[in-house]
Amino acid sequence: MGQDNLSTQKRTTSTTLPTTTATATNRSRGGVLPRGRQIHKTFNNIKITILCGFVTILVLRGTIGVNLGSSDADAVNQNLVEETNRILAEIRSDADPNDPDEETFFNPNITFTLGPKIKNWDQERKTWLDQNPEYPNFIKGKPRILLLTGSPPKPCDNPIGDHYLLKSIKNKIDYCRLHNIEIVYNLAHLDKELAGYWAKLPMIRRLMLSHPEIEWIWWMDSDALFTDMVFELPLSKYDEYNLVLHGYPDLLFEQKSWIAVNTGSFLFRNCQWSLDLLDVWAPMGPKGPVREEAGKILTANLKGRPAFEADDQSALIYLLLSQKKQWMGKVFLENSFYLHGYWAGLVDRYEEMIEKYHPGLGDERWPFVTHFVGCKPCGSYGDYPVERCLSSMERAFNFADNQVLKLYGFRHRGLLSPKIKRIRNETVTPLEIVDQFDIRRHPSENTGSKS
Repeated sequence: MGQDNLSTQKRTTSTTLPTTTATATNRSRGGVLPRGRQIHKTFNNIKITILCGFVTILVLRGTIGVNLGSSDADAVNQNLVEETNRILAEIRSDADPNDPDEETFFNPNITFTLGPKIKNWDQERKTWLDQNPEYPNFIKGKPRILLLTGSPPKPCDNPIGDHYLLKSIKNKIDYCRLHNIEIVYNLAHLDKELAGYWAKLPMIRRLMLSHPEIEWIWWMDSDALFTDMVFELPLSKYDEYNLVLHGYPDLLFEQKSWIAVNTGSFLFRNCQWSLDLLDVWAPMGPKGPVREEAGKILTANLKGRPAFEADDQSALIYLLLSQKKQWMGKVFLENSFYLHGYWAGLVDRYEEMIEKYHPGLGDERWPFVTHFVGCKPCGSYGDYPVERCLSSMERAFNFADNQVLKLYGFRHRGLLSPKIKRIRNETVTPLEIVDQFDIRRHPSENTGSKS
């Protein structure tokens, strides 16, 4: 399948969409809300004020002993709760009757894009770096990295999922703090067409253009945890490459497997090549007919892929196969360590790893990243029982957290326990402990800019 088969990428739906922009003009006048929306919000505020008054009356009634009939009181309370919930739901709703239909700003007759085509980013970025030496893209000889992760903007379907999202971001913050990596946690859909698997693409592009001082954007899924807090990326290996993926060449080129690479954890260099790849990657992602038709192409061409809508990983594999000469020269398939480590074969071996090995290896002996593929702690479904997923995530988090707590003289009582215990006493020579256990110290290197 070549580019002819990608004709499904074009937005050729026959649905007629409004093309006027008057509404957009009204929204932008001096930043003032439309009069109708102002009235709507004012009316909501009045209703909330009235509800507050009812609540005050109820409180006073209970305080001074005024007694209505019990059935009447229950009815009043029930009506109050229902009305309050209704108004709050209306205020918090994604939809607003006075907001314009955002589809009016899309032209269905053109191929979907992430944004205006940028053609000279490498030179523009180099000029910017030269003019802003206080923002070098290399610090102490190491390229500046920004780790990007995120989760959906709404609460999890399963309440405990939010707790594990918190543990996941805590784990990533710890690793970034220890290795001088910047981090961005995203909760917004920058392009509603690219929700789900595809939400990372517009955010990666936006960060590249907004942070020219960043050399590498490192995407990591929210269900992936660092489990080797000592290991560092061997960035010098990638000097001649722009995309680093965990993957296997034989699975990719010989078997054409849909799991030949994994996009749960990968690195993108901030350069024109990366912007060009994003431009050809994204058109398979718009939700609806485009994504569904692209999914059929991917299933037909990738071994083992189930029939479902296009996902970002399969789409990237398809591009690397169908346009190998254009892209593969700058793609590094990393498998010497676990940039992505499949959790099911790792979490039950942590005790063995602790007994036989040590952090800093990054491979099957002590995995750099443990990725919970197939688990959906924030959703209502998954490929594995939720109990198994949550207990395994708890083990992975505590396995990594012990490496952080060690500097402070503590560790978890067990890999399934949130409780900690002291593993050494205080000392009058604390700097000796720092020299022995601190994993933040790295060889001194010079700060500078490179292009």
